[in-house]
Amino acid sequence: MNVTKAEMIITAGMKSQFPEHNMPEIAFAGKSNVGKSSLLNAMLNRRSLARTSSQPGKTQTINFYSVQDTFMFVDLPGYGYAKVSKTERERWGKLIEGYLEKRENLEKIILLIDIRHEVGKNDKMMYDWIKHYHDEVIVVATKMDKIKRSQVQKQLSVIRKGLGLSGNDKLIAFSSETKQGKEELWKVIEECLATESVEVDVQE
Repeated sequence: MNVTKAEMIITAGMKSQFPEHNMPEIAFAGKSNVGKSSLLNAMLNRRSLARTSSQPGKTQTINFYSVQDTFMFVDLPGYGYAKVSKTERERWGKLIEGYLEKRENLEKIILLIDIRHEVGKNDKMMYDWIKHYHDEVIVVATKMDKIKRSQVQKQLSVIRKGLGLSGNDKLIAFSSETKQGKEELWKVIEECLATESVEVDVQE
């Protein structure tokens, strides 16, 4: 994918702020500090379109990004961050749940897992939820550059086993720093969009 145009449309803190349009949406879910914003910037060839932070729980809204004026990337708030109030966590949960269950534009949910760690309870819950609604789950193992190359396949096996991935699920190792996995992830996304007959500018 040769991305030449990407822009933030809105940061939605409530359902009434979700944008109205006819474009398919690809949502990105994962625990706090898993690297969603860094991945989005890498995928969209931008340095700071999606705001990154070393502080977990920074993204407290659902952020919508228009890509090539043909589809949307949607950055969901990170789950599982303990250092916010119970009320705030419940608000995030309701916001995310409302989007995932009722958003007609939602075409695919991509689950991000930190390749360095074992699968957490919240990760497994999110995978099971996605699997309930989508036959194929796309899982991206982020921060691949943080481990030795010889450890990659071992850690992917840990994630595969921890989530209980089925044969038609996809697991992609990714690094926002080196851009490894970017081309593979775009290929999978383009296949999803093809089912919606979205015309995209693909770089050969």
